Amino acid sequence: ELEVMTPAGRFTLQPAPGLYAAVVGGSGITPVLSIAATLLAREPSARFCLIRSDRTTASTMFLEEVADLKDRYPQRFQLVTVLSREEQQAGLPSGRLGRERLTELLPALLPVAQVTGWFLCGPYGLVQGAERALRGLGVDRTRVHQEIFHVAEGAGTEPVAAAPAHSTVTVRLDGRGGTWPVQEGETLLETVLRNRPDAPYACKGGVCGTCRAFLVAGEVRMDRNFALEPEETQAGYVLACQSHPATEAVELDFDR
Repeated sequence: ELEVMTPAGRFTLQPAPGLYAAVVGGSGITPVLSIAATLLAREPSARFCLIRSDRTTASTMFLEEVADLKDRYPQRFQLVTVLSREEQQAGLPSGRLGRERLTELLPALLPVAQVTGWFLCGPYGLVQGAERALRGLGVDRTRVHQEIFHVAEGAGTEPVAAAPAHSTVTVRLDGRGGTWPVQEGETLLETVLRNRPDAPYACKGGVCGTCRAFLVAGEVRMDRNFALEPEETQAGYVLACQSHPATEAVELDFDR
């Protein structure tokens, strides 16, 4: 028997009229393919522009599935492919998609200001470059959605102040509570998992947001955060996998 969690992803799109666009790299195509296919099938007036970056044609995932979308929705699905390590006979020159290149490329491909929602997915460098390009083009942050598939070790890490010598974390999870000591160097998620193996987590890298918890009391310092929006951190949510105690007592609620 296997016990599994319900789907917890927030990188989603409820089909609605409008123009949508995505910048993806490598395996970042995985969720975006489903998003685009569902949108085009359920909303006849919606359009989708997919800008994908891969190393070579041989390493490109879901070639046939994407081509099928292009065949089914030729007027509503726009596909732009960039290969970083292989020249194409037609289309854009090879090379990486960075901030500067996207700043020039995006306005040439579609009316940036008219895009209802942007979906960025892939390695940290690509997503960060695309987000900065969109910011420079005046796109409101609320229209940009991100999911990172890989983050290099140390990227985005903030210096963390030394934790108090003796700290405890009190946790509410699935209606049950407990209080445990935090060992030196541990994140709060590691402390919780030693006592509650059913605590929610997936990546432990600050990317997926599965271990999101509400900070009821005390203070924490997060190593890095690629999953929570500013509104969430301002409301009191933290990533347990990246949080270290900054006060002697910390209380988290995973049920909120």
